[in-house]
Amino acid sequence: MKDTTEMQQAVKIYKALGEPTRLKIALLLKEESDQCCCVLGEKLNSVAISTLSHHLKKMAESGLLTFRKEGTFIYYSLDVEAAEKYAPFLIK
Repeated sequence: MKDTTEMQQAVKIYKALGEPTRLKIALLLKEESDQCCCVLGEKLNSVAISTLSHHLKKMAESGLLTFRKEGTFIYYSLDVEAAEKYAPFLIK
């Protein structure tokens, strides 16, 4: 049986991916990493920037995304190691 920490991490990631917009974000970031919220917003034109920011925050908190700050912008990437471990279908 997996340890409790690993199970909790898996639950967080599965919850994050359980929302269709978040799954789309993960798939977009798989194709092209290091994207800011505004670029992702253009690609997901039906999502308000404030809603997108909320989704990105939840995904980062789950451990599925990494991010870096540059000035006032935050650039997001898919954490490939976490995706391979908990959601390998994202990497295929």
